[in-house]
Amino acid sequence: MEHTHRSGGATAPAPDSVDVVPRRDDGRLVGSDRVLAVLKILARFPDGAGLDELTRAIGSPKPTVHRALSSLCRAGLADRDARGHYLLGDEFLRMAFFHHEARPEHLRVRPVLESLAARFGEAAHYAVLDVAGSGMPGREVVYRAKVEPPRGAVRLTSTVGGRNPAHSTAVGKLLLAYRLDSEDAVRAWVRSAPLEARTARTVTAADELHRELERTRWRGYALDDQENEFGVNCVAVPVHVTSATVPSGAVSVSALAYRTPLSALVDAVDEIRAGLGGLVGLGGGR
Repeated sequence: MEHTHRSGGATAPAPDSVDVVPRRDDGRLVGSDRVLAVLKILARFPDGAGLDELTRAIGSPKPTVHRALSSLCRAGLADRDARGHYLLGDEFLRMAFFHHEARPEHLRVRPVLESLAARFGEAAHYAVLDVAGSGMPGREVVYRAKVEPPRGAVRLTSTVGGRNPAHSTAVGKLLLAYRLDSEDAVRAWVRSAPLEARTARTVTAADELHRELERTRWRGYALDDQENEFGVNCVAVPVHVTSATVPSGAVSVSALAYRTPLSALVDAVDEIRAGLGGLVGLGGGR
Protein backbone atom coordinates (compact mmCIF):
# COMPACT_ATOMS: atom_id res chain seq x y z
CA MET A 1 0.00 0.00 0.00
CA GLU A 2 0.69 3.50 0.52
CA HIS A 3 2.34 4.55 3.75
CA THR A 4 4.59 3.67 6.62
CA HIS A 5 2.93 1.96 9.56
CA ARG A 6 3.67 2.36 13.24
CA SER A 7 2.06 2.38 16.65
CA GLY A 8 0.96 5.57 18.30
CA GLY A 9 0.82 9.09 16.95
CA ALA A 10 4.40 10.35 16.83
CA THR A 11 4.93 13.52 14.87
CA ALA A 12 6.29 13.40 11.35
CA PRO A 13 10.08 13.50 10.97
CA ALA A 14 11.72 16.76 10.06
CA PRO A 15 12.21 17.06 6.31
CA ASP A 16 15.56 17.22 4.56
CA SER A 17 16.38 20.08 2.24
CA VAL A 18 14.20 19.51 -0.82
CA ASP A 19 12.86 21.40 -3.79
CA VAL A 20 9.19 22.01 -3.12
CA VAL A 21 8.54 24.37 -6.05
CA PRO A 22 10.32 24.89 -9.36
CA ARG A 23 13.46 27.04 -9.13
CA ARG A 24 15.21 29.29 -11.63
CA ASP A 25 18.02 27.85 -13.71
CA ASP A 26 20.53 29.14 -11.16
CA GLY A 27 18.69 27.30 -8.36
CA ARG A 28 17.35 30.39 -6.61
CA LEU A 29 13.79 30.96 -5.47
CA VAL A 30 12.37 34.37 -6.26
CA GLY A 31 9.18 36.32 -5.62
CA SER A 32 6.03 34.34 -4.98
CA ASP A 33 7.91 31.04 -5.53
CA ARG A 34 9.95 31.81 -2.41
CA VAL A 35 6.88 32.44 -0.27
CA LEU A 36 5.13 29.30 -1.55
CA ALA A 37 8.24 27.19 -0.92
CA VAL A 38 8.41 28.38 2.68
CA LEU A 39 4.70 27.68 3.14
CA LYS A 40 5.08 24.12 1.84
CA ILE A 41 8.11 23.45 4.02
CA LEU A 42 6.31 24.90 7.05
CA ALA A 43 3.48 22.38 6.54
CA ARG A 44 5.99 19.60 7.22
CA PHE A 45 6.54 20.80 10.79
CA PRO A 46 3.22 20.24 12.62
CA ASP A 47 4.78 21.35 15.94
CA GLY A 48 6.40 24.40 14.41
CA ALA A 49 10.02 25.16 13.54
CA GLY A 50 12.52 27.92 14.22
CA LEU A 51 13.98 30.22 11.59
CA ASP A 52 17.31 28.38 11.54
CA GLU A 53 15.62 25.01 11.04
CA LEU A 54 13.44 26.32 8.22
CA THR A 55 16.43 27.98 6.58
CA ARG A 56 18.31 24.68 6.54
CA ALA A 57 15.25 22.80 5.24
CA ILE A 58 14.65 25.10 2.30
CA GLY A 59 18.28 25.87 1.48
CA SER A 60 17.86 29.65 1.06
CA PRO A 61 19.51 32.56 2.94
CA LYS A 62 18.08 33.34 6.36
CA PRO A 63 16.97 36.93 5.48
CA THR A 64 15.13 35.55 2.44
CA VAL A 65 13.27 32.95 4.49
CA HIS A 66 12.49 35.52 7.20
CA ARG A 67 10.92 37.90 4.66
CA ALA A 68 8.77 35.09 3.28
CA LEU A 69 7.65 34.12 6.79
CA SER A 70 6.76 37.74 7.53
CA SER A 71 4.57 37.86 4.41
CA LEU A 72 2.83 34.64 5.42
CA CYS A 73 2.24 35.93 8.97
CA ARG A 74 0.72 39.17 7.68
CA ALA A 75 -1.68 37.13 5.56
CA GLY A 76 -2.62 34.88 8.49
CA LEU A 77 -1.18 31.83 6.73
CA ALA A 78 1.54 31.43 9.36
CA ASP A 79 1.88 32.27 13.05
CA ARG A 80 4.76 32.57 15.51
CA ASP A 81 4.28 30.96 18.92
CA ALA A 82 5.72 31.84 22.33
CA ARG A 83 8.85 29.78 21.62
CA GLY A 84 9.57 31.82 18.52
CA HIS A 85 8.67 28.88 16.29
CA TYR A 86 6.70 29.34 13.10
CA LEU A 87 3.72 27.13 12.24
CA LEU A 88 0.75 27.15 9.89
CA GLY A 89 -1.73 29.87 10.75
CA ASP A 90 -5.40 29.53 11.59
CA GLU A 91 -6.41 31.22 8.33
CA PHE A 92 -4.54 28.61 6.30
CA LEU A 93 -6.19 25.79 8.26
CA ARG A 94 -9.63 27.40 7.89
CA MET A 95 -9.24 27.59 4.11
CA ALA A 96 -7.84 24.07 3.84
CA PHE A 97 -10.58 22.44 5.92
CA PHE A 98 -13.34 24.45 4.23
CA HIS A 99 -12.09 23.44 0.79
CA HIS A 100 -11.68 19.81 1.78
CA GLU A 101 -15.09 19.49 3.41
CA ALA A 102 -16.77 21.18 0.44
CA ARG A 103 -15.48 18.61 -2.06
CA PRO A 104 -18.45 16.46 -3.05
CA GLU A 105 -16.46 13.25 -3.45
CA HIS A 106 -15.19 13.58 0.12
CA LEU A 107 -18.72 13.71 1.46
CA ARG A 108 -19.89 10.80 -0.69
CA VAL A 109 -16.95 8.48 -0.19
CA ARG A 110 -16.62 8.77 3.58
CA PRO A 111 -19.44 6.30 4.46
CA VAL A 112 -17.98 3.79 1.98
CA LEU A 113 -14.54 4.02 3.60
CA GLU A 114 -16.04 3.64 7.07
CA SER A 115 -17.81 0.47 5.98
CA LEU A 116 -14.68 -0.99 4.39
CA ALA A 117 -12.48 -0.15 7.39
CA ALA A 118 -14.96 -1.82 9.75
CA ARG A 119 -15.33 -4.88 7.51
CA PHE A 120 -11.62 -5.59 7.00
CA GLY A 121 -10.18 -4.06 10.17
CA GLU A 122 -7.73 -2.17 7.96
CA ALA A 123 -7.36 1.37 6.62
CA ALA A 124 -9.44 2.51 3.64
CA HIS A 125 -8.47 5.42 1.38
CA TYR A 126 -9.80 7.51 -1.46
CA ALA A 127 -7.06 8.93 -3.70
CA VAL A 128 -6.67 10.83 -6.95
CA LEU A 129 -3.80 11.27 -9.37
CA ASP A 130 -1.84 14.48 -9.02
CA VAL A 131 -2.10 16.98 -11.88
CA ALA A 132 1.23 17.12 -13.72
CA GLY A 133 0.57 20.24 -15.78
CA SER A 134 2.67 18.83 -18.66
CA GLY A 135 0.04 16.89 -20.57
CA MET A 136 1.17 13.67 -18.91
CA PRO A 137 -0.40 11.96 -15.90
CA GLY A 138 0.98 13.03 -12.54
CA ARG A 139 3.80 11.17 -10.83
CA GLU A 140 2.09 10.99 -7.44
CA VAL A 141 -1.24 10.13 -5.86
CA VAL A 142 -2.91 12.43 -3.34
CA TYR A 143 -5.06 11.02 -0.55
CA ARG A 144 -8.38 12.86 -0.32
CA ALA A 145 -9.98 10.78 2.44
CA LYS A 146 -8.95 8.10 4.92
CA VAL A 147 -10.70 6.00 7.57
CA GLU A 148 -8.84 3.86 10.10
CA PRO A 149 -10.40 0.67 11.51
CA PRO A 150 -12.26 1.01 14.83
CA ARG A 151 -9.66 -1.15 16.59
CA GLY A 152 -5.98 -1.96 16.17
CA ALA A 153 -2.82 -0.76 17.90
CA VAL A 154 -0.74 -0.60 14.71
CA ARG A 155 -1.98 1.91 12.17
CA LEU A 156 -0.86 3.47 8.91
CA THR A 157 0.57 6.98 9.00
CA SER A 158 -1.06 8.06 5.73
CA THR A 159 -2.79 11.42 5.99
CA VAL A 160 -5.39 13.32 4.00
CA GLY A 161 -3.40 15.46 1.59
CA GLY A 162 -0.41 13.13 1.77
CA ARG A 163 1.31 11.81 -1.34
CA ASN A 164 3.05 8.70 -2.62
CA PRO A 165 4.55 7.62 -5.96
CA ALA A 166 1.93 6.48 -8.44
CA HIS A 167 3.99 3.60 -9.88
CA SER A 168 4.44 1.82 -6.53
CA THR A 169 0.92 2.10 -5.10
CA ALA A 170 -2.28 0.26 -5.95
CA VAL A 171 -4.31 3.47 -6.31
CA GLY A 172 -1.59 4.97 -8.49
CA LYS A 173 -1.31 1.99 -10.83
CA LEU A 174 -5.09 1.80 -11.08
CA LEU A 175 -5.32 5.43 -12.19
CA LEU A 176 -2.29 5.25 -14.48
CA ALA A 177 -3.74 2.19 -16.22
CA TYR A 178 -6.53 4.30 -17.72
CA ARG A 179 -4.22 7.14 -18.77
CA LEU A 180 -1.18 5.28 -20.07
CA ASP A 181 -2.95 2.87 -22.40
CA SER A 182 -0.04 1.93 -24.66
CA GLU A 183 3.57 0.88 -24.23
CA ASP A 184 4.75 4.06 -25.97
CA ALA A 185 2.78 6.17 -23.50
CA VAL A 186 4.28 4.27 -20.56
CA ARG A 187 7.81 4.65 -21.92
CA ALA A 188 7.35 8.40 -22.45
CA TRP A 189 6.04 8.76 -18.90
CA VAL A 190 8.94 6.78 -17.42
CA ARG A 191 11.50 8.78 -19.44
CA SER A 192 10.28 12.01 -17.84
CA ALA A 193 11.72 10.92 -14.47
CA PRO A 194 13.30 7.74 -13.05
CA LEU A 195 11.01 5.42 -11.08
CA GLU A 196 12.11 5.06 -7.47
CA ALA A 197 12.54 1.53 -6.11
CA ARG A 198 10.64 1.88 -2.85
CA THR A 199 11.21 -1.80 -2.01
CA ALA A 200 12.83 -4.77 -3.72
CA ARG A 201 9.41 -5.50 -5.28
CA THR A 202 8.80 -2.10 -6.87
CA VAL A 203 8.39 -2.09 -10.65
CA THR A 204 10.86 0.42 -12.10
CA ALA A 205 11.23 -0.65 -15.77
CA ALA A 206 8.88 0.67 -18.46
CA ASP A 207 8.13 -2.73 -20.00
CA GLU A 208 7.28 -4.24 -16.60
CA LEU A 209 5.07 -1.30 -15.70
CA HIS A 210 3.29 -1.55 -19.06
CA ARG A 211 2.48 -5.23 -18.43
CA GLU A 212 1.27 -4.43 -14.92
CA LEU A 213 -1.02 -1.67 -16.20
CA GLU A 214 -2.39 -4.02 -18.88
CA ARG A 215 -3.24 -6.59 -16.20
CA THR A 216 -4.86 -3.86 -14.13
CA ARG A 217 -7.11 -2.76 -17.01
CA TRP A 218 -8.08 -6.35 -17.80
CA ARG A 219 -9.07 -7.35 -14.26
CA GLY A 220 -10.44 -3.93 -13.21
CA TYR A 221 -8.46 -3.58 -10.00
CA ALA A 222 -4.84 -2.90 -9.00
CA LEU A 223 -2.53 -4.49 -6.46
CA ASP A 224 0.38 -3.35 -4.33
CA ASP A 225 2.23 -6.45 -3.14
CA GLN A 226 4.54 -4.72 -0.63
CA GLU A 227 5.85 -2.56 -3.50
CA ASN A 228 5.60 0.81 -1.79
CA GLU A 229 6.58 -0.39 1.65
CA PHE A 230 7.66 -3.76 2.92
CA GLY A 231 4.97 -5.37 5.09
CA VAL A 232 2.06 -3.37 3.65
CA ASN A 233 -0.16 -4.50 0.78
CA CYS A 234 -3.20 -3.02 -0.91
CA VAL A 235 -5.98 -3.52 -3.44
CA ALA A 236 -7.65 -0.60 -5.27
CA VAL A 237 -10.77 -0.28 -7.44
CA PRO A 238 -11.82 2.65 -9.65
CA VAL A 239 -14.49 5.22 -8.96
CA HIS A 240 -16.06 7.20 -11.84
CA VAL A 241 -17.53 10.49 -10.69
CA THR A 242 -16.81 12.85 -13.59
CA SER A 243 -16.25 10.45 -16.50
CA ALA A 244 -17.72 7.14 -17.58
CA THR A 245 -14.45 5.91 -19.08
CA VAL A 246 -11.60 7.39 -17.01
CA PRO A 247 -11.72 7.00 -13.20
CA SER A 248 -11.77 10.22 -11.26
CA GLY A 249 -10.25 8.44 -8.27
CA ALA A 250 -9.72 5.11 -6.59
CA VAL A 251 -10.81 3.48 -3.35
CA SER A 252 -8.36 1.16 -1.66
CA VAL A 253 -8.11 -1.16 1.31
CA SER A 254 -4.58 -1.14 2.72
CA ALA A 255 -3.44 -3.87 5.08
CA LEU A 256 -0.51 -4.98 7.17
CA ALA A 257 0.60 -8.17 5.41
CA TYR A 258 0.97 -10.22 8.59
CA ARG A 259 -2.59 -9.34 9.57
CA THR A 260 -4.42 -9.46 6.23
CA PRO A 261 -2.59 -11.19 3.35
CA LEU A 262 -2.94 -9.87 -0.16
CA SER A 263 -4.83 -13.01 -1.22
CA ALA A 264 -7.59 -12.14 1.26
CA LEU A 265 -7.96 -8.70 -0.30
CA VAL A 266 -8.06 -10.16 -3.82
CA ASP A 267 -10.74 -12.66 -2.77
CA ALA A 268 -12.81 -9.73 -1.48
CA VAL A 269 -12.58 -7.50 -4.58
CA ASP A 270 -16.21 -8.14 -5.57
CA GLU A 271 -17.30 -7.30 -2.04
CA ILE A 272 -15.28 -4.06 -2.14
CA ARG A 273 -16.90 -3.16 -5.46
CA ALA A 274 -20.34 -3.88 -4.01
CA GLY A 275 -19.58 -1.52 -1.15
CA LEU A 276 -19.19 1.30 -3.66
CA GLY A 277 -22.83 1.06 -4.68
CA GLY A 278 -23.54 4.46 -3.16
CA LEU A 279 -21.09 6.16 -5.48
CA VAL A 280 -21.97 7.06 -9.07
CA GLY A 281 -20.58 4.85 -11.79
CA LEU A 282 -18.35 2.15 -10.33
CA GLY A 283 -15.84 0.86 -12.88
CA GLY A 284 -15.31 -2.89 -13.16
CA GLY A 285 -13.14 -5.42 -14.92
CA ARG A 286 -13.68 -6.99 -18.30
